[in-house]
Order: sequence, then structure tokens, then C-alpha cells
Amino acid sequence: MPSDTQQVMDEAEKLAQLVAQHPAVQKYKSAQKSVADDPEAARMLADFDRAYQRLAQQQQTGMPITDAQQDQLESLQSRIMSHIKIKALNMSQVEYVDLRRRISAVIDGAVQEQAGAAGAGPGGPRITMPRA
Repeated sequence: MPSDTQQVMDEAEKLAQLVAQHPAVQKYKSAQKSVADDPEAARMLADFDRAYQRLAQQQQTGMPITDAQQDQLESLQSRIMSHIKIKALNMSQVEYVDLRRRISAVIDGAVQEQAGAAGAGPGGPRITMPRA
């Protein structure tokens, strides 16, 4: 039995509610809050963002990035990555993104299976779904 758009959207809403309650999502939200509430972490991230934007603008205007500028950016990045709360945020983000990737793979697999069942055999048309 074919599904209609509203039915798909209703089921997507149910899935969204389940995902929102998943421990990986809760851990990611908690880590985001922890970093946002930490003045040192927020300052470090803002410093890195400003330095990165400056270098990107410099590069766009055709001016090369010096070794000293590259070293400074890498130094900021190293300090950021060694901050315990930012490290926890990065790890939780990886878990969250992996959960979303696995969900997308299940959906893609079902779509491919349906396409195969509908007669898209070895010589037939292929459906390729964009990755989320």
C-alpha cells in the first residue's frame, strides 16, 4: 500500500521524538550547554573563529597565509582540543552524527529495497539518495 506525504511526515515526527530522547542526543545537548556556560571555552572558541575568519578573508583577497599565522591558528586549535569540555562536546557530536548517519542508512536501504522490488533490476534505473 503506497504511503502519502502526510503519513510519511507523521511517522517522521514520531521518529524525531524518539531521536530527541536518545542518550546520544541528550549527551550532545548537555555538552553544548557545558561549553556555552564555560567562559574560558567560549573565549577560546571565539578567538579561534576570529583568527580563522581573518585568515580566510586574507586568503580570499589573494594574500598568502604566513607560516607564523598558520602556526598561531594551529596552536589555538590545539589548546581548544585539549579543553576537557570541548573535547567532550566533539566526542558527543560524533556519536550524534553517527546516530543520524545510521538512521539515514536504514531509510536509504528501505528505499533501495523498494526500488529493487519494483523492477529496477541489474539493467533498470537506479535511485540514488543524497546523504544527510
